[in-house]
Amino acid sequence: HTSSEPAGAIRAIDKHSVHQICSGQVVLTLATAVKELVENSIDAGATNIDVKLKECGAEQVEVSDNGKGVEEANFEGLTLKHHTSKLRDFSDLIHVETFGFRGEALSSLCALSGLSVVTCHESSQVGTKLVFDHKGHLVQRSPHPRQQGTTVSLQQLFSTLPVRHKEFQRNIKKEYAKMIHVLQSYCIISTGVRITCSNQNGQGKRSTVLSTSGSQSMRDSIGAIFGPKQLQSLLPFQQVSPTENIIEEYGLQNADLPKQLYSITGFVSRGDHGVGRSATDRQFFFINNRPCDPLKVTKVVNEVYHMYNRHQYPFVALNIAVASECVDVNVTPDKRQIFLQEEKLLLAILKTSLISMYEAGVNKINLNYTPLPNAASASEQSQAVPSHENTAEPGEDTHTATPSQKTSMNLAGLKAAFSSYCSSTSGSKSSSGKASNSGPTQKTLQSFFKDSVKPSTCSPSMKSPSKPARELTKASPVGRSVLDGFRYGSVSCADTDSEKDSAVSSCDVGVTMTTPEEVIDSSSVKNETFKEASEKSDTVPEDTDLETEAFISNQDTTVSPEAKRARKENPHFPAEQKSSTFSNSFEESSSIVDAPVCLQRRTVPLQFSFQELAGRMRRLREQQKQRAGEELQYRRFRAKINPGDNQSAEEELKKEISKDMFKEMEIIGQFNLGFIITKLNSDIFMIDQHATDEKYNFEMLQQHTVLQGQKLIVPQKLHLTAVSENVLIENIEIFQKNGFEFLVDEDAQVMERVKLVSLPTSKNWTFGPADIEELIFMLSDSPGVMCRPSRVRQMFASRACRKSVMIGTALSVSEMKKLVVHMGQIEHPWNCPHGRPTMRHLANLDIISQD
Repeated sequence: HTSSEPAGAIRAIDKHSVHQICSGQVVLTLATAVKELVENSIDAGATNIDVKLKECGAEQVEVSDNGKGVEEANFEGLTLKHHTSKLRDFSDLIHVETFGFRGEALSSLCALSGLSVVTCHESSQVGTKLVFDHKGHLVQRSPHPRQQGTTVSLQQLFSTLPVRHKEFQRNIKKEYAKMIHVLQSYCIISTGVRITCSNQNGQGKRSTVLSTSGSQSMRDSIGAIFGPKQLQSLLPFQQVSPTENIIEEYGLQNADLPKQLYSITGFVSRGDHGVGRSATDRQFFFINNRPCDPLKVTKVVNEVYHMYNRHQYPFVALNIAVASECVDVNVTPDKRQIFLQEEKLLLAILKTSLISMYEAGVNKINLNYTPLPNAASASEQSQAVPSHENTAEPGEDTHTATPSQKTSMNLAGLKAAFSSYCSSTSGSKSSSGKASNSGPTQKTLQSFFKDSVKPSTCSPSMKSPSKPARELTKASPVGRSVLDGFRYGSVSCADTDSEKDSAVSSCDVGVTMTTPEEVIDSSSVKNETFKEASEKSDTVPEDTDLETEAFISNQDTTVSPEAKRARKENPHFPAEQKSSTFSNSFEESSSIVDAPVCLQRRTVPLQFSFQELAGRMRRLREQQKQRAGEELQYRRFRAKINPGDNQSAEEELKKEISKDMFKEMEIIGQFNLGFIITKLNSDIFMIDQHATDEKYNFEMLQQHTVLQGQKLIVPQKLHLTAVSENVLIENIEIFQKNGFEFLVDEDAQVMERVKLVSLPTSKNWTFGPADIEELIFMLSDSPGVMCRPSRVRQMFASRACRKSVMIGTALSVSEMKKLVVHMGQIEHPWNCPHGRPTMRHLANLDIISQD
């Protein structure tokens, strides 16, 4: 820094600093480092790649291959910034087929670690060892025997960036797991390449983590990594072109869709329950064989899967082939984000294909089900309803049906919804019993369609008795929200199926059936309706409990759909309504007229002293302080005692009550032979005697039970993946506490190192490999933390339940005191293992009486 230059002058950063700053952006994690080296090997045409780590990659990473090797002429440029053999100028970027093309990886790795290369090109007799410094300059070369190919080794990754190095070592297990996941994606897509990965901790044995056989099919590679069990649950992806309502959902125009732009191949899990995964840990997406993370694609796949298997995630391995000019790979340094030109079309294809694959598999269960006689008529009519004469044509009348601008009607979705809804109405009759006859419901649907085109007070086609009409309006609000969803194009058809509870409620839209004799002279309602509706057009209280009819007059067409059901009048008192309307308008007119006003003024002398004012102010302040203190005392618990408020009630209790407060609680007595009423200061609590005792017993069982193992006659092979085997071996004592015992053979090949010798049994509960997999999954998230499989939890829960104080048992004060004190000794005292709340705030004495 020369003294002549001013402090704020703009100068170039020196080369070495630029190199260090930029390198840190290219290689962010262990996964990126290994990925770059493996990509280089695949680009060099290798058929055999071996990744070796020491201390999970913290000490050393070594990748060797049998590819082309590096020619002597290229030794110097090997690790220089932006030196690459893949492209000459920017226009080549479009047609790049290789993984690497920027020439940054090796130079960045030089800056972040000690890098050395041993390589032998097909043209040379003997290999060469090259050592590079942090700037990427070749500092040492010596002959070194080697077969054709290249080995790159990195010592002490990130050692040049102290903060990142420390973080890296602290999170090494997570980094390692992430690296394995990225490596798995290359194993799946690189058919014909054998990839193995092994790790060595300390001076211990080298353990294999991954190995593929180098077969030509993606399916075999998946089997080699995840075992034969994973293969049994997979469906090959079958591509179909998108259906018209999905095209509409994504806002695409059918005419200008490019044909045959995408070709998708791969595998996804079957939709049956129990076949999926409990997390998204096995989802791999590729675009033109390049592993990447397309967020929207992932979201669509998971959303469709959840329609068929709500509680799990699918295994996914999908390769999307697309013309290279429609893709931009050069977006992020790690090339995991990719821009696509026709992304919506891709999503539409994926959604349609997956739905058709899963729909084919869904209908395979045969039930001896005989349809009811009127189910046939219902399905016939459901065909009749969505025909075009009843619906508003897309171009012509939709604005009358949906007055507010935001509501775009997805017609195809609506049609599908109505047809599936009608059939579901008839299907669920036997169970729901609400719809005794499908005639009126179908008519109402038709009336809904007709009225959406020309709103009228009562359509002549509906001469049905008034009772069913009333019941329809009372139908549960669930259905209403479903239909609203369609009006706003948000609910997918599959969701409506799950809401079969509300069998008839699909008809509950603004248009309600009224019979001719109940129609009041609509002029009496017109004025008021319109006024109120326009005032409240956004916030309309939906009162579904009243047996009332909504009247739609002709001027209502301008009101938003919610307002259509705004006024609900009682049809039996027309006279009173007329008079109220009249008096309203009369009051309005009288308030507008001005009248002369006479004002008189008087002057009165006031006595005033500052001291008295000051005194009064003081007293006021004290009173306010006192009030503020009282506020704090008794507004701590606001949640009501009902199931909807459970979450907030628990949070309040957690915040306001600490464990030592349970000892100080005063027992008032037992209520209804099931609840203990206690008092703490001025708050009164109600404690469920069975739930608290159950929770205490459950936590004691969780902590102190050692499950007894039952020896197996023959040790059972588990076929775990390599990663899972390692998790199991590292946490073997947690498995032993849960009653599982294993025979570990370090020398066996991967996936056969661990055999099960003993299973936990407990009275009549038995456990098996599924529980082991669940434990492995929990432990891979939080290694070394004691945990139990969910079925062991269930067993403890039912055992704790049976040995607890039952509801209906009379308790003495000392027994009640013991239960309350126990609450202070457990981790989570707020609800029992079956989810029942243990304690709720009843009342505050200060609120009830202020003295």
